[in-house]
Amino acid sequence: MITIDTRKLLHILEVTPATHNIMLVGRHGIGKSEILTEYYQQKGMRVVPLFLGQMSDPGDLIGLPTKTGERTAFLPPYWFPIDGKPIVLFLDELNRARPEILQTVMDLALNRRLAGHELPKGSRIISAVNEGDEYQLTHLDPSLVSRFNVYQFCPTVQEWLLWAQQKHLDQRVIDFISNEPTLLDSVPEWKEGEDTGLEKYPDRRAWRRVSDVLQESGPDGSIRPRRNIGEDDLDMIAGIVGAQAASRFFAFTQGNQMLTGAQVLNDCDACEAKLRSYRLHQLAIINESIFQHLEVTYPDASKLLAYSTVSKEDNSSMEVVQLQRYASNLQRYYQLLENMEQKEAIAHLANLFESGSYQEAILFISTFCPEIYQKLTDFIASL
Repeated sequence: MITIDTRKLLHILEVTPATHNIMLVGRHGIGKSEILTEYYQQKGMRVVPLFLGQMSDPGDLIGLPTKTGERTAFLPPYWFPIDGKPIVLFLDELNRARPEILQTVMDLALNRRLAGHELPKGSRIISAVNEGDEYQLTHLDPSLVSRFNVYQFCPTVQEWLLWAQQKHLDQRVIDFISNEPTLLDSVPEWKEGEDTGLEKYPDRRAWRRVSDVLQESGPDGSIRPRRNIGEDDLDMIAGIVGAQAASRFFAFTQGNQMLTGAQVLNDCDACEAKLRSYRLHQLAIINESIFQHLEVTYPDASKLLAYSTVSKEDNSSMEVVQLQRYASNLQRYYQLLENMEQKEAIAHLANLFESGSYQEAILFISTFCPEIYQKLTDFIASL
């Protein structure tokens, strides 16, 4: 089975014909439904999620029968697009569905028809299935699987961190996952007592809930940290991500308040003493945080390029002042790494640059930090 990340998934969604069905295989809580919903809503298409594992009878999917003259017909179910506009039908928990539900899906996936009703032209069918011994699953018939293009969906930690910045998750959660990336997803080898089926482990959905309880809305509607994390919060967080992950998160927030990329870009001089005390893995986190912050701050490439044409006499706008400050501090940060002879940290910075994962950050560096751009390019060429 081919494995894809979020970037490749978005490309597949873009180029795959609507007549092809797509099946995404992956763990729960990794963002399958949210990514699909955001992508197609931006294109003006309605996404209809159907949780097949919750359906007990085919009637839940195809609608109720009614008599029409001498014939029996089925009324369109509540979700069916009677306005004739194409939809994205998202069949979630496909391999949790009862066998009789799966038989109904067979016709839907092959003919785009359900109990005599055809999906509007241009509609798409996308399914999601879980995998793993911890799930109670229904075996899928090979003939049903053959109706789908099948992909193992494994979004990277880097993609989640960028998404978390864009969604303004609590910075403490973002910093912790940057430092402990293996704790983003479930750790099934952590057994916390008797196996009751109710054990909690970390996953991406859970870390967002941790962020929710650590934040509050300000009077102006802005989101801000609720307060410092205390002992009373430990059990609350353990109920979301499990006791071991909560303990490590608590220890991190109490004893390791790391700098962020935003702090370095705003005032590198004020961060210098702490940066000099950091080891390689901590500097790697700073590198990633810098790229993430640039990516989120300048998501519009055309606007970023427009700033580059602003004359020196016309540089009073807040956006231009911030941009110049970021460029200056990034230059100071790179010089600091050179002065510290942190070649491995520079190599990590070059790897982020070469990866192409942060397109807007790369554009920022190439446009406003040409000296860093040249040094990174030369470093990569020398490998």
